[in-house]
Amino acid sequence: MNKTLLGLALAAAMAAPMTASAWAPDGEVTVIVAYKAGSGTDTGARLLSLKAEKYVGKPLVIQNLPGADGKIGWTELVRAKPDGRTIGFINLPTFTTLTALSKPPFKVNQVVPIANHLTETGVIVVKADSPYKTLKSLVAAMKKKPTMRASTNGTKASNHTAAQLFARSAGVKYKAVPYGGTADQLLALRQGEVDFSCAKVADVTKLVKGDNPELRVLGVFDTKRVADFPDVPTLRELGYYPNWYGSARALVAPAGISKEILNFYVKAFADTMKDPEVIEAHKKARLNLDYKDNKELGALLKSQQKFCKDVISKLY
Repeated sequence: MNKTLLGLALAAAMAAPMTASAWAPDGEVTVIVAYKAGSGTDTGARLLSLKAEKYVGKPLVIQNLPGADGKIGWTELVRAKPDGRTIGFINLPTFTTLTALSKPPFKVNQVVPIANHLTETGVIVVKADSPYKTLKSLVAAMKKKPTMRASTNGTKASNHTAAQLFARSAGVKYKAVPYGGTADQLLALRQGEVDFSCAKVADVTKLVKGDNPELRVLGVFDTKRVADFPDVPTLRELGYYPNWYGSARALVAPAGISKEILNFYVKAFADTMKDPEVIEAHKKARLNLDYKDNKELGALLKSQQKFCKDVISKLY
């Protein structure tokens, strides 16, 4: 190329608009989980984060910040720098229940939806050697002894709300005993510290099935029986709480992140959760993968806010 042509080429290149490359994290990404290691949320978060590294391009490192019914972890999440290096999981309706308090620790608009990950149906469980073989027998005992104890995953957290829905619909009273999370509350039940618990299907499956089951499921919060426990009646069948109740576990980012960063994570997790290998891994782990994109998750957040206002606020 002669000097004249080279000069023209350089001039054209300099005159052309600069196009920035698409955003991607330049280092490991912190994923905040507001519950302890080994909890239901933590188990699902670790599986998804491991599989998502293929699409994010950098390691996703779980940071467990348990305590105060989720407030510690979620407060840290909403305060994180919105630079794409910190994202996290929220649990619904627990997250929106906290935002509905008279003095909320944070607000819904302090997070930006990325994707829903799991949807888990609620269940009522007792120890495997409990004298209560059916939910009706547990209700009968609770009517005679209103001081029976139920472990929960925190005051006004998702499993506490399940116990409230059950008790109110059955016309019984009980004493709620809060623990640091689902793993702790189920350990308390297995150790005989309480009489019953409410949890989610995935949290109890391994403890219910097998040669030496530790727990027994008495009822399911759904309008139809669930595949994991086809012989267990729904609360609706028994004349108690008639609707589905459970928990959604979703990915969000701190408010203030750029559209470019948000779009990166929306696509990365969409690709992750649509990957056949990832779908199969969730099936093997008995985790109910329920992908929703950021817009669908935004709508879910709004509906959960309404549920907290119309239903949960009247339970306590």
